[in-house]
Amino acid sequence: MAKILVVDDETDLEVLIRQKFRKKIRSQEYEFIFAVNGVDALDKIVENPEVDIVLSDINMPEMDGLTLLSKINQSSPLIKSVIVSAYGDMDNIRTAMNRGAFDFITKPINFEDLVITMEKTLNHAKQIKDTLKAIKENNILKMYVDENVLNFMGNKEYESTIMSNETIEGTVMFIDICGFTSISETTSADIIVKMINAYFDEMVKEIIEQEGYIDKFIGDAIMAVFRGDYHLDRAIDAALAVCNRINALTKIGEEVSFTPKVSIGIKSGEMVSGNIGSVSLKRLDYTVIGDTVNTAARLQDIAKENQIIISKDCYKKIKHSFKCKKIGNINLKNKSNPMTIYEVIE
Repeated sequence: MAKILVVDDETDLEVLIRQKFRKKIRSQEYEFIFAVNGVDALDKIVENPEVDIVLSDINMPEMDGLTLLSKINQSSPLIKSVIVSAYGDMDNIRTAMNRGAFDFITKPINFEDLVITMEKTLNHAKQIKDTLKAIKENNILKMYVDENVLNFMGNKEYESTIMSNETIEGTVMFIDICGFTSISETTSADIIVKMINAYFDEMVKEIIEQEGYIDKFIGDAIMAVFRGDYHLDRAIDAALAVCNRINALTKIGEEVSFTPKVSIGIKSGEMVSGNIGSVSLKRLDYTVIGDTVNTAARLQDIAKENQIIISKDCYKKIKHSFKCKKIGNINLKNKSNPMTIYEVIE
């Protein structure tokens, strides 16, 4: 629905506008807001920042239309203005255009001409807003996606490659912020988002340092994947560093008396890598799935504060590089036999 602000000290114009555009008002294509002068108009714009266009007279008390044009151009440059005035001399037209008017209509109003001008102005305002939205979305995309990935997305091979799948060898790590769900129920959204983003930022630094990548953020948890040489060793190095870094954080949680701690589950092995999701919805998540991923998640569920839990087969691979402590045998969902687990100490 288009929002149109009409500024004129002649109250008869409001009645005329409502009569002439009653069908579009009834069908909710147009919503009209009325102001009696420039000062009133600026107040109405503050109350209705989503105004698309302004139709304004020139000669009005308190603040005239030309002054209003300058104010709108400074404070709300996305709003396009059309001057509707009996003063149609060239000086007024030039002054209005120089102050940012999109068009000029003379009184008495030819409503057929007004309709065409309004539609043209609304289309122009919409194009500008759409362009700015696209630029904003593009900048957000650039913030989160590596430049090489963006370049690749523009490549002709992208469409066929995006659906390719493979079986890989790697290590999956799940990190959960202990007790965070409970404080989220009693703390404001702004504080919660600020805190969790700060915690995630600290964890990500350590994961990237060990050449891991973030597969996804799941509520107050992180799923990270490590591939390549010594992927299990690097994952454990990252886990130890994350624990140390999070334990050193105290200031972020002071306002809600929350001291962050993490629990971590790690599993190494084969997994399927590919785009998982719905093609029809155009929502695909390039991720890893399989027993290795599921086991890592369940190991994290078992882990307590400051615990890094691994399986026996992982322990055998890293026992000469890291100090570990045997926890014992546990039963995991969908596993017929108990699994022996270890805690990484240092």
